Amino acid sequence: MDLTSFLETLMAIPHLSWKNLVMMGVGALFVYLGIRHKWEPLLLVPIGFSAILANIPHSGLVEEGGFLWMVKKYLIDTEVIPLLIFLGIGAMTDFEPLIADPKTLLLGAAAQLGVYVALLSALILGFGLPEAASIGIIGGADGPTAIYTTTKLAPHLLGPVAVAAYSYMSLVPLIQPPIILALTTKKERSVVMEPLRKVSRREKIVFPIVVFAVSALLVPKAAPLIGMLMLGNLLRESGVTKRLADAAANEIINAATILLGLGIGSTMVGDYFLNVQTLEILALGVVAFAASTAGGVLLGKLMYLLSGGKINPMIGAAGVSAVPMSARVVQRLGQRENPENFLLMHAMGPNVAGVLGTAMAAGVFLSLLGS
Repeated sequence: MDLTSFLETLMAIPHLSWKNLVMMGVGALFVYLGIRHKWEPLLLVPIGFSAILANIPHSGLVEEGGFLWMVKKYLIDTEVIPLLIFLGIGAMTDFEPLIADPKTLLLGAAAQLGVYVALLSALILGFGLPEAASIGIIGGADGPTAIYTTTKLAPHLLGPVAVAAYSYMSLVPLIQPPIILALTTKKERSVVMEPLRKVSRREKIVFPIVVFAVSALLVPKAAPLIGMLMLGNLLRESGVTKRLADAAANEIINAATILLGLGIGSTMVGDYFLNVQTLEILALGVVAFAASTAGGVLLGKLMYLLSGGKINPMIGAAGVSAVPMSARVVQRLGQRENPENFLLMHAMGPNVAGVLGTAMAAGVFLSLLGS
């Protein structure tokens, strides 16, 4: 049977539209990319498979009362899953590079440029302000934060925003290098930075407490996200809650990731997903990621000049929240220019700072635009 005959046979199935077939193909592509190329497989595989399931007519999975409907309704829409994922991320994250070099927090802030570029671009395209804010968060390269914000401000855009955020996160190794190379010179990329200082256990314990207290006071709407992130980190660093930290970093986040993938995939039903608006959001996602990378690198170049050439400006690209992918991109580029260059730990400072920066930006949007 040739491809045309196969497609004609599929189209003969009652209520199966071409849009369903397209989204099944997209789901299959996600599964392929996750398995074959290992692009965010923990998310692309469940998202892709769920998208295939969601487009099977009359399966009952996405209709009210169906399994995928309940996952989205009670676990995604209520923000339970994004917050549990932030708990797990906190338990897996070592903030030592940021504590050792606090000025890299500025690079994480500069890399939020894409959030505001995408927001303004979305407004120009005709999106409402809450919708534009949700789309803008894609620029932070932080999937759970994008989902959390969109669920509160523009729940009807959850599908395309989540797909854009996680799709482009998996493409960070392809998106960032051309931008970094275009904005830096070989001399700048070859800079070898001094080793970071050793951080004490007391500093590691105090850090999550202070960060949560300050952020909650400044931007109360960011408290749920940063609170769960810092709780997870405190469980990791306290030294007395190893079992809880291990559970948060393994069983809890693994289960939450599966459910998150299923919930996102359930929104990718062809009749609702395939439209001009979705294409605009996907395009804005690219703009957001590119602008965020550029923002971090440009501030890195300024720091390079002010430090007398002691700071490698590439670490600014790691200011997006894609942990640790962006830091690995910087490490790989640095090694290519200078085999003695080990930038991973230096890049992890702005990388984890980007998580905080995106959460704060989301908190500001929720404070201004939320109910």
